[in-house]
Amino acid sequence: MSPDAAQERDSSRVRADDQGRTRRLAPAPVLAIDPLLDDPATRIVVCCGSGGVGKTTTAAALGLRAAERGRKVVVLTIDPARRLAQSMGIDSLDNVPRRVKGTEGEGELHAMMLDMKRTFDEVVEAHADPERAAAILANPFYQSLSAGFAGTQEYMAMEKLGQLRARDEWDLIVVDTPPSRSALDFLDAPKRLGSFLDGRLIRLLTAPAKLGGRAGMKFLNVGMSMMTGTLGKLLGGQLLKDVQTFVAAMDTTFGGFRTRADATYKLLQAPGTAFLVVAAPERDALREAAYFVERLAAERMPLAGLVLNRVHGSGADRLSAERALAAAENLEESRIVDQGDGKAGLRNSPDTYGSSDSPDASSPDSPAAPTSDPGAEPSVEEVTAGLLRLHAERMRLLSREQRTRDRFTALHPEVAVAEVAALPGDVHDLAGLRDIGDRLADDRRELPEATA
Repeated sequence: MSPDAAQERDSSRVRADDQGRTRRLAPAPVLAIDPLLDDPATRIVVCCGSGGVGKTTTAAALGLRAAERGRKVVVLTIDPARRLAQSMGIDSLDNVPRRVKGTEGEGELHAMMLDMKRTFDEVVEAHADPERAAAILANPFYQSLSAGFAGTQEYMAMEKLGQLRARDEWDLIVVDTPPSRSALDFLDAPKRLGSFLDGRLIRLLTAPAKLGGRAGMKFLNVGMSMMTGTLGKLLGGQLLKDVQTFVAAMDTTFGGFRTRADATYKLLQAPGTAFLVVAAPERDALREAAYFVERLAAERMPLAGLVLNRVHGSGADRLSAERALAAAENLEESRIVDQGDGKAGLRNSPDTYGSSDSPDASSPDSPAAPTSDPGAEPSVEEVTAGLLRLHAERMRLLSREQRTRDRFTALHPEVAVAEVAALPGDVHDLAGLRDIGDRLADDRRELPEATA
């Protein structure tokens, strides 16, 4: 069932149950961040969500907070953007964890960015003898595969996560995933890799190497004669040869790829892993968040909760937008009514009416009617009316965000939520990340609970 259809179904249920009476939606449980980070059983936290919702900042803030509360943490980002390195005061990140300086407390914070090709090279070097590894790394087809084959990034993210966890060097691994729905593609990596390795073309290409000797060469000649007409036209003779060479060299490591991918997949399902879905209080972002929640449930992945970023609040939310606009209009109308008489008194004066000394409006030297001076400072009433209109806009925005959040809560009432207030600027240093971590753990709702 689509999220929209489920929302419509839930709204119908609410209306039928209410029977015209208003009631408050049950508030979502609060996501407790510090107990999650402090729990020694929590070894992996995966931040996922659509693009542009602050996943990288959230992952870095969580890593910093956990480190400053005494844990040894590494933050792994799969997003190629440089924001994580910049916010942590590091010139650049690569495939090796680097210590972040300037943290407080007894813990340690390390950060790294996935290098897809280098991780693939490391896997080949670790699971093949030096001669075979050199042949694989020099193979043109392997170079193309490791640099940009569909799904390679997600699979290598699983490889790197498995490597980090196997080293048992860190208390906590925080993973920042790629944007949009591809953030969960790493869940499909083992299946995708298995389909690729078990495909008909791969089996045909590996058969000669498995048979070996003259029989293998005879089979290879027969197979090549069958495939040359089709594959030779599609791929080209040299590429087909490169593929065969690559498959023959990689044949002994294929099983290891699948085994390690399956092991990492089970690691993501283990109790020590926690998934955090990150979203903004916008319709599209929360629709994606609902997709993530449903997908994680289908894959039996442990969901810790939802981080709702960039939420707008107000300390004067008792003053509604309608009342604020009405007050602004009253102020502006009173100024119109209270305007000075201008030239009216001059025209009605018996001393000047009809006199040759009376000012001529058409004369360039005559004084103009009193008007508002653009350069003059605004009056208290004008400033107040402007502030009231700004407050009305803020309350409209808050109301939209509240309705959007409540739709998600109605769909998934079991999902714990942490709300983080919108900041006036971007986070670009450890102090900003520390502030985000404090807000994450504040347990304070920015948006009021709505009446259904």
